[in-house]
Amino acid sequence: MTDSYDLVVIGSGPGGYIAAIRAAQLGMKVACVEKYTRLGGTCLNVGCIPSKALLQSSEKFEEVSHSFAAHGIKVSGVALDLDTMLARKDKVVSDITKGVEFLFRKNKITWVQGTGKILGAGKVEVALTAGGTQAIDTKNILIATGSEVMPLPGVEVDEQQIVSSTGAIAIPAVPKRLVVIGGGYIGLELGSVWRRLGSEVTVVEFLDRITPGLDLEVGKQLNRALAKQGIQFKLSTKVTGAKKTKTGVTLTLEPAAGGAKEELEADVVLVSIGRRPYTEGLGLTEAGVALDGQKRVKVDGHFQSNVPGIYAIGDVIAGPMLAHKAEEEGVVFAEILAGQKPHLNYDAIPAVVYTWPEVASVGKTEEEVKAAGTEYKVGKFPFTANGRAKANGDTEGFVKFIADAKTDQVLGVHIIGPDAGTMIAECALAMEYGASSEDIGRTCHAHPTLNEAVKEAALAVSGQALNM
Repeated sequence: MTDSYDLVVIGSGPGGYIAAIRAAQLGMKVACVEKYTRLGGTCLNVGCIPSKALLQSSEKFEEVSHSFAAHGIKVSGVALDLDTMLARKDKVVSDITKGVEFLFRKNKITWVQGTGKILGAGKVEVALTAGGTQAIDTKNILIATGSEVMPLPGVEVDEQQIVSSTGAIAIPAVPKRLVVIGGGYIGLELGSVWRRLGSEVTVVEFLDRITPGLDLEVGKQLNRALAKQGIQFKLSTKVTGAKKTKTGVTLTLEPAAGGAKEELEADVVLVSIGRRPYTEGLGLTEAGVALDGQKRVKVDGHFQSNVPGIYAIGDVIAGPMLAHKAEEEGVVFAEILAGQKPHLNYDAIPAVVYTWPEVASVGKTEEEVKAAGTEYKVGKFPFTANGRAKANGDTEGFVKFIADAKTDQVLGVHIIGPDAGTMIAECALAMEYGASSEDIGRTCHAHPTLNEAVKEAALAVSGQALNM
């Protein structure tokens, strides 16, 4: 028996499930193929959500252990109950994934549990989790299978002694020594979790800087902040091998440019050198779908591949691998499919690193603006001069605006500091509407709030900051 739909979505991560919901809202008959036992993809199950739950819990542990005394709160006998912390994380994940199941039922979306394969335009075959296969006819197919952990040759992940981000959110005991291979946002966030809980954390990064996608000035400030917290960094260093023993892992390191080797001992090693699009096993080559050199699906401005009726969004196409980027693409895709004419401004997609201090950015870095030959002005304001940050005891970091020197249009905003991920939203909204730095600087901000630092940095572009 063959079922027929207007749209079949392969993958139920943020891009896939949002696209399915929006398409259903617009009157389409939708099915979503998901091979795992829970909806939500990497983000909800083993990525964004569980890691943020652990970041929140570990932050509270750090506060009660080290920060409460300054507020006149004396606490004694603080102890870590890791089992409870991990169980709380698991419940958060369970609650949210069940929420997606509810949304599927509410919007009459069929969840086909199994592994999907595209046989050609309009045809999907699913190897069902329960056994057997199911053929599906559909007018349109959306590939939203996301990404997977990038492997590192010579360092085999077993999710026990050598873990990926999936294993790093479920380590059963706090490792005495944790080595993180890769200085990107995932490694720094998970490294921060275990450092707060008592691990000695060392980050090994091949490049000469961490978080290479960030504005250089902000990246340097983050490096200093994390080093001050106790995380050690080995930059311009590559890992050439890993030897597991009963008690730990011995890593072999050498300078990225070549040189003498050294060894680094760890109880647990986290491999976090990036992610790659998950396009294997989908039958794309057989279906004639064109891929680029990084095995991403080539799409046009409407997310359509070279094969009519086969589309792709999220991590499997070019662009930043961000859950909210995939979500927005899912909405825009569904609306285009319904005959609407939506728009997605890729220059106004924010990115956040959930360490503490947090880092958030939207738009161009100063290096990108400079490389493009654009005349620009910079405005900065430190949290040390912000009243709410002072009252909270969180004064590390600053807000940085980059604006066109001729038009004053905001080209980029970069924040390192408390709740940066929340504050960046007003900057993204302003950039969506083509705002100038003066527009933001002349907008009344409530006092005392952290967001006043955004206002002051905007004013600083023209030398009019009021509190420094």
